[in-house]
Amino acid sequence: MRVLVTGAAGSLGRVVTVGLADRGHDVVGLDLVPAPEGTTSTWHEADCTDADAVAAVFAEERLDAVVHLAGVPEEASLPEELTSHVITTAALLDAMVTHRVQRLVYASSNHAVGRTPRAAGELTEHALPRPDTYYGVGKVAAEALLRLFVDRHGIDAVACRIGSFLEEPTTLRALSTWLSHDDGVRMVEAALTAPAPGFAVLYGISANTRAWWDLEPGRRLGYEPLDDAEQFADRIVARPEDEAEAEFVGGPYATPAFHRPALGD
Repeated sequence: MRVLVTGAAGSLGRVVTVGLADRGHDVVGLDLVPAPEGTTSTWHEADCTDADAVAAVFAEERLDAVVHLAGVPEEASLPEELTSHVITTAALLDAMVTHRVQRLVYASSNHAVGRTPRAAGELTEHALPRPDTYYGVGKVAAEALLRLFVDRHGIDAVACRIGSFLEEPTTLRALSTWLSHDDGVRMVEAALTAPAPGFAVLYGISANTRAWWDLEPGRRLGYEPLDDAEQFADRIVARPEDEAEAEFVGGPYATPAFHRPALGD
């Protein structure tokens, strides 16, 4: 499968591009910055908010699918988040329709439901949107846009609500939300290759003993995580903020430290 990976120079992008290539996929990288040293795959330096630039990449490359990882990975103003997550997704979807590319895998986030209280129990894919930040709002809006294009144009789109993508968990919360590098690649490949998912949501975490989110939606798509954060539990040092970070599924993003005006600094 020939796959365009946006945000290919980012922390998740670097892992996914190498992992997909190792599994036999033909990867085309796209990012705002030049290819990392040692990159052997095809690379395009472009801005996903520029619809013409995105269209030019699709016109040049014969693609089977898109893995959309590009975007601001932290909290910013509402306009910045909507541009970074919704406008980029729109540019890709328009190009996909024009060039008849049928599959998109989207790096959504647990912050799309991050304001859900932990007391509500294990989250399923049926959890209502409940963003904890403008970053989360951007992810919710992008998921809604994916649904619209699935319904209008019959494409397949999988939104991966990623937890804590780290080499290893470093906090008590991350023992529940960790996504290992290897499982991250397994997740993306499953979302790419699942037969006719339509619009689907999965939770991007490993097979953590303390998982807060339901893994069954991913398993239905063929995602079988193999790692468990519990192997690192004895390395985690308790912190005063652990209790507050466990109140809502979004952790620190749901705390007052992230409160800010929507249109200001």
